[in-house]
This record gives sequence, C-alpha cells and structure tokens, in this order.
Amino acid sequence: MQSARQDSCPLCYGGDVLEFLQDSRRRYLQCHACQLVFVPAVQFLTPQQEKAEYDLHRNEADDPGYRRFLSRLFLPMETRLKSASRGLDFGSGPGPTLSLMFEEMGHSVALYDPFYAPQPAALETAYDFITATEVVEHLHQPGRELERLWRILKPGGHLGVMTKLVLDRQAFARWHYKNDLTHVCFYSRGTFEWLATRWQADIDFVAKDAIILRKS
Repeated sequence: MQSARQDSCPLCYGGDVLEFLQDSRRRYLQCHACQLVFVPAVQFLTPQQEKAEYDLHRNEADDPGYRRFLSRLFLPMETRLKSASRGLDFGSGPGPTLSLMFEEMGHSVALYDPFYAPQPAALETAYDFITATEVVEHLHQPGRELERLWRILKPGGHLGVMTKLVLDRQAFARWHYKNDLTHVCFYSRGTFEWLATRWQADIDFVAKDAIILRKS
C-alpha cells in the first residue's frame, strides 16, 4: 500500500500540493490532482483528544431530527438496494442510528468504528452496501481507508457518503465546518468525481452533502 509523504495528498498521494488557506487554528493545503483540501498531519489531534470530542456527540436513534438528517442518504440508498441486503455502517459512532433504519427495512448491517465498535473482522467481509455518514472528513489516511471500503464492496454494490463539500476558497474561509478540529479532510464535488473516475464507478450526488457511488 502506497503511503503519503510529508504534506503530500493523503487521498491520491500526489505531491502537487498548494497552500489553500491558513487561519488562527490550522494550515490547509489542496491537492492539484484530486482537489482534496487537507490539514497537515502535524496538526492532527491525538486519539485521546479526538475521542473526547466524539464523546460529546448526542445523536440518539429515536431523535426524529437526526433521522431526517440521515434520510438525505438513507432514502436514495434504500431505493437502490435489493431486499435483505447486507451492509456496513463505517464510522458508526457512539449512537448507531443509520444501521437501525436499514434494519427496520429488512436489511442486515454490521458496524465498524475505531473508537466505539473496533471490530476488524467487519472489514474483512464483502457487502452489498456501505455507508459513511459524517466520517470521511475525520480520516487521517483517506486513501487507505476508502480503498479498503471499495475493496470489500461487492460488484454492483453502493457506497454512500455524507460530508459537507468545499465550494471555493472564499466560502471555505468563512466555513464553520473547518473549525471542528477533528475534521482534517475536506472534499469537493471534483474530489468525488476523481474517485469515481479512479474506481470506474457511477456517481450520483443525491443531496448537497450526500453522494452514492456504484461499483461496476
């Protein structure tokens, strides 16, 4: 597996990286090839600091508002699935909810989260669908992690992602999303189109922050 050099792109490992922005908190770089905006590794939080932030999240499975939020990905994903499909909720967090929504529709869902469901065996099984909601912006090594997910997705399967998208430098400078210090990678529409080309996948932007890629 290829690994990233210092300040090279953690998604495509390219070295053509430019300064994108610097604020009072952090420095942000952008890859010319895949357009990923990312924070240098030297500015990452420690795992203990990350976990402390995630422990503050209060997403409950019976919260109608949270379910409505997840429905931006859930509804278009569920219509693409065959009955009794098997899925993986990657980065399921402290209060898994999306998995329950799929299970209520007759599907089965495994969980993986490095802090709350550290089950490596879940990443060694093939799936009909995989979801990653508000996860990919936290990945320190998105190239490695996303390639692993794509590998365990069955042909014809769907990968659903929810993350807010970079529009331009001016909007980014005002963006609250970058102020969460656990967010270290920021994707644009162009980044996901780059992934679709790399994987020879069909891509559908089903909401402003929800993307579904289908494996050929």
